[in-house]
Amino acid sequence: RGANYLGLCPFHNEKTPSFTVSPQKGIFKCFGCGESGNVASFIMKYENVSFPESLRILAKKYNIAIEERELTDEEQEERKERDALFIVNEFAQQYFRDILKNNHEGKAIAMPYFQERGIRPDTIEHFELGYCSSATNDLATKAIALGYKKEFLVKLGLVSDVGERLYDKYRGRIIF
Repeated sequence: RGANYLGLCPFHNEKTPSFTVSPQKGIFKCFGCGESGNVASFIMKYENVSFPESLRILAKKYNIAIEERELTDEEQEERKERDALFIVNEFAQQYFRDILKNNHEGKAIAMPYFQERGIRPDTIEHFELGYCSSATNDLATKAIALGYKKEFLVKLGLVSDVGERLYDKYRGRIIF
């Protein structure tokens, strides 16, 4: 139809074509089931493969050589550290959300502030907003007790390392 192709959707059963492909834009959209995306995501969904595997399929089809190599020990260490930082950040996010919902201070200070600003509970949940306790080192203490490394907390900027003490940087603040 025009510059686009129209056909039956490969992702659901239908009698009337609702699957549109735009070759110029390199995208597809099914107006029946709502599936949409680009060439790589189409192959991922249709062949049930990962993103890297979909790229390999495309490269093979168009005779494009992909050079793959093993990571060096240094690169593997960097990747491990990066993954660890993501895990610590995930913990901090859960901590802040938990303080907002279950801590007296979060309920007494942060929630009324959100209500004053017209921020609804579903918005708080959707954007995963939180609150950091005003205690000097509550986040640091809990994180270290759970086995998270102090160096990662400092590197992420969640805590300050002053001498032998750790201080939460965001204490008493709402976290976005």
